[in-house]
Order: sequence, then C-alpha cells, then structure tokens
Amino acid sequence: MCRQSATACLIKSPSPATRELSVLTDRLTALPDPRDRRGRRHSLVAVLPTAVCAALAGARSCLAIGQRARHAPQHTLARLGIRAHGPLGVRTPPSASTLRRVLVAVCPGGPADLLGTDPAGTDTVAVDGKTARGSRTGTQAAAHLLAAATGTGHTATQLRVPTKTNEVTGFARLLAPFDLTGVTVTADALHTRCDPARHLIEDKNAHHLLLVKGNQPRLHAALRSLPRSQVQARRSTTANAGTGGARPAPPACSPSPTSTWTSPTWSRPRRSCGTARTSARARSPARPSTSSPT
Repeated sequence: MCRQSATACLIKSPSPATRELSVLTDRLTALPDPRDRRGRRHSLVAVLPTAVCAALAGARSCLAIGQRARHAPQHTLARLGIRAHGPLGVRTPPSASTLRRVLVAVCPGGPADLLGTDPAGTDTVAVDGKTARGSRTGTQAAAHLLAAATGTGHTATQLRVPTKTNEVTGFARLLAPFDLTGVTVTADALHTRCDPARHLIEDKNAHHLLLVKGNQPRLHAALRSLPRSQVQARRSTTANAGTGGARPAPPACSPSPTSTWTSPTWSRPRRSCGTARTSARARSPARPSTSSPT
C-alpha cells in the first residue's frame, strides 16, 4: 500500500538493484498502471517521461505539457517510448487529457520510491520539509513536501504532507521502506521529539542528530545548564590497519574532576558615550596656543 493514500501504487518496495538502474524507463516498469487495460493506447512508461521532459522544458500546466508533446519531433517521441502506428510508422504523442488523467491517477509515493537513491550504507541522511513554489490554487493550499536526502546530495524519497497535519506525522512513513542501520539521520528542531528518536533507535537501528531549540523548553534549559566550559577534550591516535599509519581518534570528553562549576553570569560592563569621549580627550595632548600678542 502507498504511504500517501489507500491506493496500491507499488506491488512491493523496490529493491536496491532496481534503484541502481541508470535508465528511467527500467525503473518505471515496476509501477502498476492505474488505467483500465481496454482502450489503453500509450503505456505508462511512455506517458510519465513525456510529462517530466515537458515540465523540465518549462511547461507549467497539463495543457502546456500536451502542447510540448504535440510539437515534439519523431525522434524525441521514439526516445520517450511512444509506439509507432499505421503503415507509415507515425508516432502520435498522448493528448493533454490523457496526460492529465494519468498524472492525477498515479500516486506520487510510487515514483518517489522508484526514482530515489537507496540510503543504505551512506553516512548521513537529512530530513527536511519545504513548500513547493507555485503549487497553491484557489481551493487548495500549497503542497508541502517532506524529503530525505543523502550526504552526497541525492534524494532518497519524498512525501506530500497532508493539509491538516505536519511533518512530525510523516517522519516515520518517510523512512519506513529503507534500511538505515548505522546511518546518522539529521533533522531540524520540529522533529526533536521522543517518537522520532525512538523510531530511529529501536526500529531502524540508526543514529540521530536532532536540533534543540525553544520548542522544547525543559530540554533546552537542561542542555544550557551543562558545564560546557569545564569539559576537557582528549585526543589520541590509533593505528590504521589498512595503511599502517596513524589517524586521530574521536575526542573523548569528560568534565574536570577538580573543578567546581557555577552558573555563568552574562554581564557586560556598560560605558556611556560621554565617558568615552571624556577619556579620549583626557588622553590627547594639549595643543600649544598660537595666538599672537595684541
């Protein structure tokens, strides 16, 4: 079942070998066609790349996508997978209505999983949400997308956040299909909660790095009260078995056993502008008088 709706957009989660395929049409073959088999002239593998290429060329509506497809040359339609018909072998692109029906029927969760990069084995995965520019209409709010990207800049997957919810409810659904064992997942302060952290540790066997701000006042106050000024960092070198050299080990932090920590006072001495000018005049040497006797 899809992670965004109740429709079955994927028979099963794509395997890592499927995500590593370099050809776009080879990945889209795992996506079921939501249309009826009768009267189907263009395959789903041909319709979706046509819409994507038209959008990349500047089309901003289904009508504009249909116009771009209608004016495409024959060799471009052949590369998009449009089949030839008739004795002359003319390739007819899908119409604007066909493109609109397919784009509305296909759930975005399936293509997002198929076209994304498998984050298994990477160092870090960053989770963040952004509002799509130009997606707001007169009756619907702008589309808010929650995405996960690897440290190399490749997008793993993305979800559209429902209108009446926020990013917190889609955090677990976003990372559900992936193996994140040993991966460090980073997120902003909105996801600094117990449920996302517990999901990463217990369900995904992953590490997490979450930002703490004022939305968690007790945790923020507890972290600010730590004696950071009294922490001593120790570094050492360990032998590298692969190269025979030495590399620095991660720093081990521990508080100083002989020091006592007191809460710092953030006081700054204030000095008025008049005092500063007076002291500057006092430091400057007196100028000799140049007046002539009368």
